[in-house]
Formats: sequence, C-alpha cells, structure tokens
Amino acid sequence: MKKIEELIDTLHLEDLRNELHPSFFDENDGYDMLIVRLPIIKEDLEVKSIGFITTQDKSYIYNKGKKIFEDIGDKFEGPYKIIDKTLDDFLKSFTGYQDKVVDMEELLYEDKITDDFMKNWLDLKRDILRIERVLLRASLTMNEVIKFNNKDENFPINSYIDLHEHMDRTMRSAELQLSKLDYIYNFYTARINEKMNKMIYILTLISAVFLPLNLLVGFFGMNTSGLPFADGKGGTLSAVLLMLSLLAITSGVLYFYKGRAGR
Repeated sequence: MKKIEELIDTLHLEDLRNELHPSFFDENDGYDMLIVRLPIIKEDLEVKSIGFITTQDKSYIYNKGKKIFEDIGDKFEGPYKIIDKTLDDFLKSFTGYQDKVVDMEELLYEDKITDDFMKNWLDLKRDILRIERVLLRASLTMNEVIKFNNKDENFPINSYIDLHEHMDRTMRSAELQLSKLDYIYNFYTARINEKMNKMIYILTLISAVFLPLNLLVGFFGMNTSGLPFADGKGGTLSAVLLMLSLLAITSGVLYFYKGRAGR
C-alpha cells in the first residue's frame, strides 16, 4: 500500500506547503485536497492556511513545521473538528475588535479624540478588511465542499453547514464593523472641519477688527510732512484715542451683523 505522500501530486504538495495559500478545494480520483485559510488573533492578527488530504475512508492534515502528513481519523470528522476549533477560537477573539470600534465611537461622541486616533482607525480598518477577505474565500470554499459531498450518506452535512454559517456570520459582522468605521471616519472628518471653520471664523474676526488699525498705523507711519497730530504736545494721545474709536466702531459693527445673522 502506497504512503499518502506518494499519492499526492507535486503541485498539490507545493500548495499544502504554502503558508499563505488561499482557501481551496480540489477533487481527484485517489484523494481530495482541502485548504482552509482562517484568521487567528493572538497578540496581533495572523492568517493560517490549514491543508487536508482526504481519501476514501481517512483524512490527513499536513504539518508544515514537520513537513509530514498526520492521520486525523475519519474522512469528514477529522477536518471538521480542526476547522471548528480554529474558527471558535477566532470568534471569541474577534469580540476584541468589536470592543475597539465601540470604544472609538465613545471617544468621538465624548470629544476625547487622542493624537493616535487616526492611526488606531487605520489599524482596525486594515485588520478587519483582511478578516473579511479571508472569510469570504473560506466561506465559498466550504460551500464547494458541501455541494461536492452532499450525496455521500456518511457526510455530516449539518456539521459542515454549521461551519459555513459561522464563517458567513463572522464575515457579516466584519462588514458591519467596517461600516461603523466608515461612519466614524465621516463623523471625525466633520468634527475636524467644524473646528477648522471656527478657527477660520475667529481669525477672520480678528483680521476685520485690526485691519482699520493697520491702515491707521500705516498712515501715520508715512515719512511725509503735514500729517495730522504731528504738531503739538497731545498728538500721540489723539492718535491713540482715534485708534480706540475705530476699534470700538469696528467691533460694534461686527457685533451688530453677527446678531442679525443669528436671528
């Protein structure tokens, strides 16, 4: 009897050894190959490709570290248990991303935006987009497995449908978090624009108040003869009083028009 390694096509062996191979299902005469790529959250987000070979009555997982095939028992139950365990661990960890999005919303509503707000937003967006892409491909591959084995009376269809449903549900949750992040970005941009508009408005008011004073200072600073208040002891005081009068008039006009605009 041939070893399982001798049955596998060379190209399929390369696929199984590939750490980044996407989810894929391929049926053959002597065996079927299933590669499931799933996200894993430890300290950071990682992506893991798990390769399986199934024969008529057995299943094997390819150990990339040892570069060997390990017997995992029944044709269908073996892959199911490993995928289900990996997926359950990820689902528990994914709540951390949901909590981060909620915390970001709260900071925005309470106007407690930190300097690293956009960096955190970009990190979340990148990771959740990656999760969505990986789960989409895994879900499509699992659907192929279900369709191909559906007519086999030994196929635990409910178990594999449950795997497919978990993938779909998590993918939809990732899509929801992406929508929330887009909303957060739009709200953040609106708040920043509002603050910028207020600053520009204040600078405009300051410019409007001091423009007449600049004109007056420039006028009296001309190096020509016959300027008002140039002769006499009270010239400086008169110029100061004139500038204060202009300042009061300008401020009054601005206050008047601001009051009318607010009605």
